[in-house]
This record gives sequence, structure tokens and C-alpha cells, in this order.
Amino acid sequence: MEHSIDTAKVDDRRELHFESFAAIRRDLDALEAAHRAGTLKTRGNWSPGAIFGHLAGFIEYPYDGYPPELVNPPWFVRLILKTMKKRFLYKALPAGVKIPGVRGGTVGTVDIPFDQGIARLRAALARMDAKPPTSPNIIFGPLTHEEWRSLQCRHCELHLSFLRTN
Repeated sequence: MEHSIDTAKVDDRRELHFESFAAIRRDLDALEAAHRAGTLKTRGNWSPGAIFGHLAGFIEYPYDGYPPELVNPPWFVRLILKTMKKRFLYKALPAGVKIPGVRGGTVGTVDIPFDQGIARLRAALARMDAKPPTSPNIIFGPLTHEEWRSLQCRHCELHLSFLRTN
């Protein structure tokens, strides 16, 4: 059995705060340069490709449809998280959180090649930058375009923090 790291206890993650998708793109450029130089390191359980694919998936879901595991979150989860909307939009997301009732604690963590994952994430960012999703968020309901971007910035901060360039 493969050993899994408790990501809530990883203490050498990067501290990130993205104010815009442009800032995420700059970070992706630096991560790609480190990957090409052979200096990119991961501090969690997922490969860089899996991280990029996961982030891209959560940007794509409100456009293309949510995975069945996410469609009907438990009422108590929706109730609790709805009261925390501003925190999710504007504060750092906690590491190590698992979605109740979802195998593995989340979705979209398939290990894909670095180049495929980063290209998918860049395309998803461009899509959301161009126009907001028409579907509501499954937890928070309708969001403004700026709120969608802010939520994705927080999600990217969390997962990209597990990638180090040195």
C-alpha cells in the first residue's frame, strides 16, 4: 500500500497569494521553467500534472457539468460552507480537507503528464477570464465573474503551494 502524506501537516509549502489570473500564469511560467530545468519538487501526494488537471477540472465543471460525486453535496456541508463564502473567496484555503462522501476526498486527481496538465490549466484560466460560467456554484449558488475568479485564485494558491522550484 502506498504511503499518503497528511497534507495538512506539510510545513514547507510555498506561501502564495494570487490577486489575478495573470499572477497565476506567471507562477505557472516559473513552475514550467523549473520543470524544464529539473528542479521542480512536489511536497504533497499529487504530481504536478495531477495538480494542474485538478485545478483545471474545478474551473471547467461549472461550464461543462459537475462530476456526479459533487452534484448533491450533503445539506450540512452546503449549510456550513455557505456561511463561509467570503472566507473561501478571500482567505487562504486550508490544506488536507476532504469532501465528505467522495472517494479519496476529492475528484479530478488523475495523474497526467506535466505538459498536458499545464496546458489544460492555462486553457481553463483563459476560458474563465473570457466569461463567467452560466451554472451556479454547487455550494455558494450564483457568483459574479469576479467571485468566480477569486475562488479559483484561492484554489490555485492551495494546490500550487505544494510545488517548489528549488
